[in-house]
Amino acid sequence: MRCAGRRMAAPALGALLLLLGAAAVGGREVSMQYNPGWNGSSVNVLHVRAVGRSDSLHYVWSSIGAPSVLLVATRSPSSALSIDWSRLLSPAPAGAVWIEPPGSVVYAAAIVFTKLFEYSKADASEVFYPTYDLSDFSWDSINRTVNHTALTAELRGVPTSDPSGSFSNGSLAFRVTAYGSGGRDRALPGLLHTANSSKVEFVLTGAAPRGNGSRFVLEVATVEERGAASRLRSVRSIDDEYTPTIFETLSLVAESQNDSSALSFLQWKATAYGSQHPTRGDGIQCHAGGLRAAGGARPRSAVVRAYFGDGAGSAYGVSAINVSFGGEDGGAYREKRYLSWSALLGFGPPPEDTFSPLIISIVAAALGAPLLLLLLGAAVLLCARRRRYSEYEPIN
Repeated sequence: MRCAGRRMAAPALGALLLLLGAAAVGGREVSMQYNPGWNGSSVNVLHVRAVGRSDSLHYVWSSIGAPSVLLVATRSPSSALSIDWSRLLSPAPAGAVWIEPPGSVVYAAAIVFTKLFEYSKADASEVFYPTYDLSDFSWDSINRTVNHTALTAELRGVPTSDPSGSFSNGSLAFRVTAYGSGGRDRALPGLLHTANSSKVEFVLTGAAPRGNGSRFVLEVATVEERGAASRLRSVRSIDDEYTPTIFETLSLVAESQNDSSALSFLQWKATAYGSQHPTRGDGIQCHAGGLRAAGGARPRSAVVRAYFGDGAGSAYGVSAINVSFGGEDGGAYREKRYLSWSALLGFGPPPEDTFSPLIISIVAAALGAPLLLLLLGAAVLLCARRRRYSEYEPIN
């Protein structure tokens, strides 16, 4: 059984980057398995395994506690997930989840979706409503939505206690998409992905807002092993083809404290959408708060505690960030009662957008027009000079 508190070694981190680079070229074979090793359906564990030529990536999604995903990279294409179910479902799950063989693991991290805040503005003040703790939600069986061909699944839930009745006709969901190769999503916001990544889409639909101008804030926690630390990166671009009017991409990157190399990431564009089939006009402002350390707080996720341990000496750190959605008046959600936000998560450095062919052609045209005019002007001047010299007749 896996022992919690394993420290990352520098050679292992170097091996991780080499393995990811090789798989990015050859692609991966991806499979999904619901509650591996157990026949029950009262809880959700979805194991996504992405196998390369010389490595395996494991994504373990779960709603036992707060919705979360455990990310484990190994140097073995035959590595496997093991779960002690009786321990995982007990009050003390530490040690219940591990990877075989244990020596094949080169890196592990986790992302936990902890809370949903709702607030509204009245004049110069802000009114906060009782927080939705996602670890207190009741979740449908994810097995009903698993699509082994499209590599998608959906985790949908409602609060176990809903005094305001806001979720009587609504729900909150996390939609998962796995990838076996690189590409770009057709649907907005057109995220660029690799074979080393997966996508999660946060969807709030039908829930009644508790204020006239309600805004929503999703709290996201990251778990990093000792030797890594999270940093928020912001990249701005003029490339406007894939996500019109959105010029900022944010990435929450876990970096090695030894050489600042990227080990894992959560990446999103600074937009959410207010329609199930979004167009440019359905965009909703999306902002990220400052990254903060969670101190001694431990995520309320059984799978995360099962893998990393739960004692005071557990060798991992927790950080948290708030992602907020809403315009100036908070009316974007009130009108359609639909909100979706997509993010990419995975191993290694986050994908970087390059200038698309459309943008390159536009820039080339913009820069080439003055040059063309200059060349035409020079040609006309040269022809005029030649004509003047040809009409010259010597006096003699």
